Amino acid sequence: MKNEEQIIVRKLKETQMERGSCGMRRRLITDKDCDTVAFSHLKISDAKKHYHEKTTEFYYVLKGEGLLEVDGESISLTEGTLVMIRPGMAHRAVSSGGLEVLIAMTPPLAEAGDYVSSKGG
Repeated sequence: MKNEEQIIVRKLKETQMERGSCGMRRRLITDKDCDTVAFSHLKISDAKKHYHEKTTEFYYVLKGEGLLEVDGESISLTEGTLVMIRPGMAHRAVSSGGLEVLIAMTPPLAEAGDYVSSKGG
């Protein structure tokens, strides 16, 4: 595990916002911090269908409502919902606005180039 001897504290408002495959995100814990899990705060917008070859992704809804499309199935997202997406499952979140989620990924994807190709359109 990376940074085993350090306590890492990140404040959302102090992290840089960047465009990700599912919307605007702020990386809280990255693969540079830890080799077992990564955390990001994500505001869903214009999400692209994608999948991860080796990473399991957890969506925890903090605020708002929407849908999570996973391999052709639509899952209702409301505050307090947690969804686990296994490797290889094509997915994207859809919201009319205001959907915010905490994403956990294990193992974490590399900080650069973590968008993986679409599968099934």
